[in-house]
Amino acid sequence: MLNRPLRAVLPVALVAGALWAACSPACAALGGAPMATPSGATAVTTPAPTARVASSAMASPSSGTAVSARYVVRATQLASGTTVREYIGADGTVFGIAWNGPRIPDLPTLLGTYFPQYANEVHALRATRHGRGPVAVEHSDLVVHSGGHMGSFFGQAWLPSALPAGITGADIK
Repeated sequence: MLNRPLRAVLPVALVAGALWAACSPACAALGGAPMATPSGATAVTTPAPTARVASSAMASPSSGTAVSARYVVRATQLASGTTVREYIGADGTVFGIAWNGPRIPDLPTLLGTYFPQYANEVHALRATRHGRGPVAVEHSDLVVHSGGHMGSFFGQAWLPSALPAGITGADIK
């Protein structure tokens, strides 16, 4: 028979373990695999838009050739009404995420191992300026822009070093 303290902790440990096991292979993370489509959500994957690049260093800006970028965009409409777009490189890794909708998505899950860095930066920003408002975290390894108001939130996050050639942070939208 289990002693009283262990009986109190065991259900919590079992639930936490089950949640971790259920989430670990399915949860998306910036720099990791795309998310599995959550219950009640729909997802559509489309090829990246065609980008214009100059055909030579001497070419004028108007004389570019169309090239296909090496990534896809997977848009997931969550049950909350928020849309999350994952920018997935040819290697299957998420290099950028954008969102918009009535609710902020689960940023700890979407940002993965980058979330603590983001949260620390937001905490520091909030300490220096009172109140709320748009947030911009810009580092050489992580960029996150987030803002909005009740019922209308938006944001983008990307890994500058993981952007495919010819793609910039402005393309994550």
